[in-house]
This record gives sequence, structure tokens and C-alpha cells, in this order.
Amino acid sequence: MHTPDPAFIQALKQLILEAADKTEPAGGLADDEILFGPDSRLQLDSLDALQVSMAIQKRYGVRMPDSKETRRALASLSTLAAHLAERLS
Repeated sequence: MHTPDPAFIQALKQLILEAADKTEPAGGLADDEILFGPDSRLQLDSLDALQVSMAIQKRYGVRMPDSKETRRALASLSTLAAHLAERLS
């Protein structure tokens, strides 16, 4: 698995923030930072996950119908980038 392109990670970060109507936390969002749950600075929830997955489908044409797969893919920016890179290649 190769390292995702920083521009792709940045685009995903913007997509997540816009879809979930959040602002980037102070100090920025690390590529491997947890996006969901009590340890997340963004404090995204299941509705945010749905909005983010719909935005991903709209922009990249990648559906995430399986909730377990979606949860794994949305764990962090880097896991999402790797998940999408796999499906877009």
C-alpha cells in the first residue's frame, strides 16, 4: 500500500469538514487522528458518517453500503484515503 497523495488527503479533509458542517480543530487535523467517538476532537456521530459517506459517493462515485466497512474506512483521514485509493484504482 502506498502513501496517499497529500493533496488527496487535504481534499478528503475539506469534504469531511464540509459534509459534517464542522471547523478544523486548533492545530489542524492529523492524517491518523480518530474522526469518530469519544476520543475524536471533531466528535463526529452516525449522522455525520452518513453525510460524509453520501458526499464521498457524490464526489468519487464510491458507495459505502456496509456499516462496518464504513466505520473502518472513516476511522481516520489516512484510512479513508487508503480505502478510496483501493476502490478508485
